[in-house]
Amino acid sequence: MPTLLARNADVLVTMDGQRRELRNAGLYAVDGIIQQVGPSASLPTTADEVLDLSGQIVLPGFINTHHHLNQTLTRCLPAAQDNNLFPWLQAQYRIWAGTTEAASRTSTLVGLAELALSGCTTVFDHTYLYQSGNNVDCQIEAARQLGVRFHASRGSMSLGQSQGGLPPDDCVEDEAFILADSERVIRTHHDAKAGSMTQVVLAPCSPFSVSTGLLRDSAALARQHGVKLHTHLCETLDEERYTLQRFAMRPVEWMETLGWLGEDVWFAHAVHVSDEEIQRFAQTGVGAAHCPCSNMRLASGIAPIKKYLAAGVKVGLGVDGSASNDASNMLLEVRQTMLLARLALGLRPADLPPPAPQDWMTAREALELATLGGAKVLGRQDIGSLEPGKCADFFTLDLHTLNYAGALHDPVAAVVFCAAQRVRHTLVQGRAVVKDGQVMTVDMPQVIEEHNLHALRLASAV
Repeated sequence: MPTLLARNADVLVTMDGQRRELRNAGLYAVDGIIQQVGPSASLPTTADEVLDLSGQIVLPGFINTHHHLNQTLTRCLPAAQDNNLFPWLQAQYRIWAGTTEAASRTSTLVGLAELALSGCTTVFDHTYLYQSGNNVDCQIEAARQLGVRFHASRGSMSLGQSQGGLPPDDCVEDEAFILADSERVIRTHHDAKAGSMTQVVLAPCSPFSVSTGLLRDSAALARQHGVKLHTHLCETLDEERYTLQRFAMRPVEWMETLGWLGEDVWFAHAVHVSDEEIQRFAQTGVGAAHCPCSNMRLASGIAPIKKYLAAGVKVGLGVDGSASNDASNMLLEVRQTMLLARLALGLRPADLPPPAPQDWMTAREALELATLGGAKVLGRQDIGSLEPGKCADFFTLDLHTLNYAGALHDPVAAVVFCAAQRVRHTLVQGRAVVKDGQVMTVDMPQVIEEHNLHALRLASAV
């Protein structure tokens, strides 16, 4: 079995139960599983692969709980640069529907590589258009090729404009086919074992693009096979108005009538919620994927993350679509999580008392959301921290750089407060996906060239 020794790190952040920050430390792994974490002097002296991490900080791999990888194909699209969610979607539905299998493969590789270069080792992707040959299988194969841990959705849209939905009718699928293909994807690809590299999630797109029947049937199918459920919810006030007008209920109440509150469910965004709904999430075990950059880009609002955490709601971070963020960078997302939570403090009514210390989002809290928080949202106990028995998923950053100059009195906080930089190394299951700042598993210049051709073709075809 291959062994890995990573040693001499200036700082190693464990995110274990003690939240240790170890100096001159490292870890030892066998067959991709951590056996020891501690001071370098306490570790074995030899291994099949030895990484000298002098001058670097080591953190558990980031976990991205919401993304749309195919959207790298429409980044900065002129018709969608200055819109909120509904017109932004309407400007792009038909372009995305033209995504071929080859385009999907390259966009998946591009997004995953960008994420790996920002310390991300586990990615959930929410794809829901399959009109032109796109499929879950090619995305899973691309993730395996790059070497990251992948939670793939069999997403869906079934409610076209003629039936009161937002997407065009030619961008939705037949519900019987959706359910049959969902079962096929689960049976073919889902691996529930500890350390698994591929898991499947059922993910109808949103309240305004799927029917109540598909939401109920997807939940039943997911529970039959023991896989998790995901959708967008409470992202914008437009969505809230939609469910009030169509069902005479707010989004959370409506989803609860369909069996969509539970430990196996997490929602993307969850911005516009009441205090009572936050408590309902906590009571039922629902998780939330916080996507701060996308929420700012589309003027969706500020999710009440500190309230979620105080209530005991599971919260992870998500980059969201590469066309509503335009950067697949988890380090940026961690920083914006901290900053946006602080901005929210300044928007409180003037008659409230000044913020208390516990009201402030700290750098370490933001890092925890990107690691342990994401693991809890995805229902995984084998990732999110660096401790014996867990997967050897971690990344390193050089500390002695221009970005961190003057900040080394607290290098852990520097990772969040200071400008994000490219990682030095990213390892998944003990295997280097990024080494010395370069993607090791895929010829990225060739992929980027092909990807750009697909993007230009898609934009010009509509």
